[in-house]
Amino acid sequence: MVRMLRLMPRESKFFHLFADMAQNLTEGAALLKQMLTDFKDIEKSVQRLKDIEHRGDDMTHNILTKLNQTFITPFDREDIYRLASSLDDVLDFVYAAGVRLVMYKITSAPEAASLLADIVLRQGDELSTALSLLEKKQEHVLEHCVEINRLENEADSVARAAIGLLFEKERDPIALIKLKELYEVLETATDKAEDAANVLEGVVLKSA
Repeated sequence: MVRMLRLMPRESKFFHLFADMAQNLTEGAALLKQMLTDFKDIEKSVQRLKDIEHRGDDMTHNILTKLNQTFITPFDREDIYRLASSLDDVLDFVYAAGVRLVMYKITSAPEAASLLADIVLRQGDELSTALSLLEKKQEHVLEHCVEINRLENEADSVARAAIGLLFEKERDPIALIKLKELYEVLETATDKAEDAANVLEGVVLKSA
């Protein structure tokens, strides 16, 4: 029975679905970085970001639906679920950062906000590359996971320094609260990207 299961083809469409998710995430992260760099047409950009986030929700739903319909998966079912959820979480926090700009009427922010958005974008690029290698070149996936983790550590440092500077320099307590929350949402997005990388690392190590 075990041998027969091994001979049955595994559904490979998951790899393409995950690649699409990562590309959509990167699109959202690029838009957020642009918003935090020039602060132009924020409300219009947030609406675009909302559309990207909704598309990501649909992609996540499609993966989970396919997971329930598939007998033999390319890797552990639990890892497929965790990977889809982690990628969705990154985009959720990217969107949440954009929403803060409108909700709190933030019209400018220190460079640290743009730096954190850039780190999320770079993590998105690394996730896209790692996922493109997952099906046939798994031996190269881990180096991208390592870089995603390094970027998360970089984001920690940027966020800590930025929040420390806020408490030192910002005299308006309301502005301090708004920017502190923006930094924290952006930093959480990098945490979620690291979660996705950790799932990918586990997938590769299990199949080694």
